[in-house]
Amino acid sequence: MTTNLIIGGTGKTGRRVASRLQDRGLPVTSLSRPEFDWADPATWSSVEQPAATAYVTFAPDLTFPGAPDGVADVVERMARSGVRRFVLLSGRGEAEAQRVEDRMIEVAERYGAEWGVVRCGIFMQNFDEGVFAPALEAGHFRFSAGAVREPFLDVEDVADVAVGMLVGEVSLNRAYELTGPELLTFAEATSAIAAASGRPITYAEISTAELAADLVAAGFPAEDAEELAGLFDHILDGHNEHLADGVREALGRPASSFTEYAARAVAGGAWVGRAAAS
Repeated sequence: MTTNLIIGGTGKTGRRVASRLQDRGLPVTSLSRPEFDWADPATWSSVEQPAATAYVTFAPDLTFPGAPDGVADVVERMARSGVRRFVLLSGRGEAEAQRVEDRMIEVAERYGAEWGVVRCGIFMQNFDEGVFAPALEAGHFRFSAGAVREPFLDVEDVADVAVGMLVGEVSLNRAYELTGPELLTFAEATSAIAAASGRPITYAEISTAELAADLVAAGFPAEDAEELAGLFDHILDGHNEHLADGVREALGRPASSFTEYAARAVAGGAWVGRAAAS
């Protein structure tokens, strides 16, 4: 049976997509560092293998220089090897991400392949699996989001939509704009996590420079910290401060709420606190 390629198979969405395909009895080949590394074109030949479908995620972010050319190159390598269905994890409301989408679609259609795009903003899982998790666990979350309201999106919904397209159960040759069902500030999200966990967790608004310094203190290299803080500034400028109905369009059900996510994360052991965990 021909495999299904996952580019970024250890990431938040990639590992969930891989797990869902495997649960259906479908073979999966996950490619991630060091075997495949977007920063090292010498590794891109690892995608040149027979496969039916490909789920493509780009790291560190589609807004970074080189993303359009890199994605087009890798998609073409896979198309030449026989992939005839591509699903791309994309950003929401970002001109840079749109350029990547356009390049991916152009290559796919040139080879007669089907394609799909999932456009996403900030994942809920960043609060328990990502960069925000240590601060929330410690009970003091500092961030530079201001009063911007974000339609935080459950990664489980993203994986369901992506897998639906990969297996042909969700309509292809189109993009789905995915959001959660509500707009929340980061302060409101922190309050929801505190309520779900039963622990006092504070939120403090800080500057972008202070956020970069906090990231360095947390172990990020200075250059990476500045890039990440700048990326958050770009994403949280208000352009995504509206809801979309892509989850319902694709799956016929509403998107998961932040309260549902927080309860599920707590049940899985998130935000127990350092003292309780020791």
